[in-house]
Amino acid sequence: MKYGIQLYGLRDITGKDMEGALCEVAKIGYSYVEFAGFFGHSSKEISDMLEKYNLEVSGTHTSWQELLPENYEKTIKYHKEIGNKNIIIPSADFSTRAKLDEFVDFINVTEPKLRRDGIALHYHNHSTEFLKSDYGTVVHTELEKRSNIKFQIDTYWAFHAGKDPVELMSALRDRIDVIHIKDGMANGSGKPLGQGEAPVKAVYECAKKLGMLMVVESETLAPDGATEARVCFEYLKKLESGELKKI
Repeated sequence: MKYGIQLYGLRDITGKDMEGALCEVAKIGYSYVEFAGFFGHSSKEISDMLEKYNLEVSGTHTSWQELLPENYEKTIKYHKEIGNKNIIIPSADFSTRAKLDEFVDFINVTEPKLRRDGIALHYHNHSTEFLKSDYGTVVHTELEKRSNIKFQIDTYWAFHAGKDPVELMSALRDRIDVIHIKDGMANGSGKPLGQGEAPVKAVYECAKKLGMLMVVESETLAPDGATEARVCFEYLKKLESGELKKI
């Protein structure tokens, strides 16, 4: 099994030493990285680092504003040069119906354009997208019905919203290529894998069955990003080996 990691979990390193962060996750055993910013590095520098540490890009968290017409060509050129085929929008402002409609319109113009350029567009949820908005709709349901965007299900935030992430993954299986496998408490506080209340083992088994890439997102920096990344990887290897009882 190959696993990825969202580099936001190593934000105590990436801003000052991107190469050090990539070196560290490669040593731990991760095969894929999901970027959350490039911190001024050129695409050539990032590509060289990835090659040096035998890592692949599973995706990037990129704001939707970077895909607006005035930024599109520059953004796509960079992502193609680092070998990225998945652009993931990490969040958006859905505080009003007008803003939701604006975002849906943006997706419906940009998603097919990206697809023609060989890049898939995804949306990454938090818990609020699964809760009824002040204007009476559930944002995630609207995105499902009104667009063809793919979904990077953050399984912890889905759990936090009262959803069963396994049921969600199964229902949206045709629109999910990669998930965030993540743990935490029901009250919203994050934990490394295996230390919270989210159904991580069940999520693991479902993702494995459905062929979804699992990207670790664990971001408490407890005691630091690299240590937390190692704890999470070791937990996944225990699940893989069957050392931990399956549920």
